[in-house]
Amino acid sequence: MKLAKCVTADSEQLVVIVDVDTVRPLCFADSTLTCLADVLEADNPAETARALVAARSFALNEVEFLAPIDQQEVWAAGVTYKRSQKARMEESESSASCYDLVYDADRPELFMKATPNRVSGPNQPLRIRYDASWNVPEPEITCVVSSRGRLVGFTIGNDMSSRDIEGENPLYLPQAKVYRQCAGLGPVITLVEDMPSREEIGIYLTIERAGSAVFEGSTGVDQMHRSFEDLIGFLFREQEFPEGVLLMTGTGVVPANDFTLQADDIVNIKIDGIGTLTNPIVQGTGL
Repeated sequence: MKLAKCVTADSEQLVVIVDVDTVRPLCFADSTLTCLADVLEADNPAETARALVAARSFALNEVEFLAPIDQQEVWAAGVTYKRSQKARMEESESSASCYDLVYDADRPELFMKATPNRVSGPNQPLRIRYDASWNVPEPEITCVVSSRGRLVGFTIGNDMSSRDIEGENPLYLPQAKVYRQCAGLGPVITLVEDMPSREEIGIYLTIERAGSAVFEGSTGVDQMHRSFEDLIGFLFREQEFPEGVLLMTGTGVVPANDFTLQADDIVNIKIDGIGTLTNPIVQGTGL
């Protein structure tokens, strides 16, 4: 089952079950549940969603998908793929050893990525910082986790990153990673039981510029150095997530060092079992 949030042409916001060509809204009127996060908290989200489904439906082209998030925090893991380890070491000569060590360390790199107001949904803009000169998208399969630490499903995440800022000093990581429109999520959440096996999940990145592809790359979830359960387990050590949490799990697709995003680029991330997340890139000159 795939769950999502969307808005109709009449500005009605809905939580929906996504079928091949249609979406079926959930009705919360006679329920104690009120939002998508509540459904994800249920012991059986699929059964709960089916019990709430309304009689009406919409064609896919009649709705606009939103980021599948309510009040959850978004966290991220780093250096979980060999390609990411190499990239981090290349961008930071002074601190290359710390990235080398964390790849094989027992404790993973985990950091706060975004609050809901910093998240963009499908076809909504993602931002490259005006004070950075080397910016890249990071396509990541993203765990959807309940408040009890249970892996419920997966969505697509784009962990936007300013590589020159992080490379100058690892202590600048929050500035390289956390800013307005810094995270993309969507278009749907595929529940765990309906995902392909780990070995069958591919991650594909295409960046378009002026109508042509300027970068294409791919990897597989089976190339991750850590398991989802390991990352979630460390995330929940001495942490509370009353609303649940979304955890981006690191990237294995990194453009060459001479590549940087530009305003008006289009970033497409496809993950098997979920779909495709598309975001245009914007850049400003400050507030």
